[in-house]
Amino acid sequence: MSPNGSDRSPRRPMRRKLLQGMTAGLVLATATGCSYNWEDFPRLGMPTPTTEEAPRILSLWQGSWAAALAVGVLVWGLILWSAMFHRRSRTKVEVPPQTRYNMPIEALYTVVPLIIVSVLFYFTARDESKLLSLKDKPDVTVNVVGFQWSWAFNYVQPVEGSTGDAKTDKNLAAIPDRFKEDFPANAGGVYDAGTPGTRNPQTGNPGPTLWLPKGKTVRFVLTSRDVIHSFWVVPFLMKQDVIPGHTNAFEVTPNKEGTFLGKCAELCGVDHSRMLFNVKVVSPERYEQHLKDLAKKGQTGYVPAGIAQTSHEKNRETNNL
Repeated sequence: MSPNGSDRSPRRPMRRKLLQGMTAGLVLATATGCSYNWEDFPRLGMPTPTTEEAPRILSLWQGSWAAALAVGVLVWGLILWSAMFHRRSRTKVEVPPQTRYNMPIEALYTVVPLIIVSVLFYFTARDESKLLSLKDKPDVTVNVVGFQWSWAFNYVQPVEGSTGDAKTDKNLAAIPDRFKEDFPANAGGVYDAGTPGTRNPQTGNPGPTLWLPKGKTVRFVLTSRDVIHSFWVVPFLMKQDVIPGHTNAFEVTPNKEGTFLGKCAELCGVDHSRMLFNVKVVSPERYEQHLKDLAKKGQTGYVPAGIAQTSHEKNRETNNL
């Protein structure tokens, strides 16, 4: 105890050490989150990326966790610091100073969350804009059709043994013209459709199998025949809703061969859990051969894509009064 009867002096070195440790931990967690090299950081539950776009998603995920950890360390540190150094004294019984408000602290509580949210919003908007951008002419276009309770895949491209034109095919009438502008000319196309009982012949995994060429830019044009589904290829780290009357699209470039799992990520009804599918990434040559095999099986042309695109004007109720 100090000469003036206070027992605060011995605590000061411990306080300084605690604050120094908290500061070092916060700086370390923040510096770790600034790295954009996704290979040098744990995936935090995410699968190994298999497309050129997936590392961007993984990096955003890692950065969000790093920011959350930094905030958590700061909050936990302040809680422990308050509990340890502002507890009631065993030797003195006194009422602590009463303060109605502290403007600097309250301003800090307002400004810091706004900064955190703004930073997260910036990186999210930046990456979302990049991930949803579409090239003028993708290498491959696949119309993914969701329906209760499986998937169909329309391969929109010219295939030997298949005649027609995807731009005028009535089964693709639900797809807006802005997407059809990028369809190849004279794309007769082939299709594959599944049921919940369909299985991949190589792996035995349930659902139909979507074939994709490695190293080629693939555009998915997503349509639905009934309710809202969600197209999710797990190691692509990317999913997007499949909405009746509204067409979504995104592009990926697979860079690893193999068979991967896909599923519906939107609760769409009683058999939602059975809406599974597979994605088989192969060489471009093997991919072209698969399309020829579908044509030989008679699976030429396209299956109906779904409900036609709607607008506010089409959906407006008619006033019969």
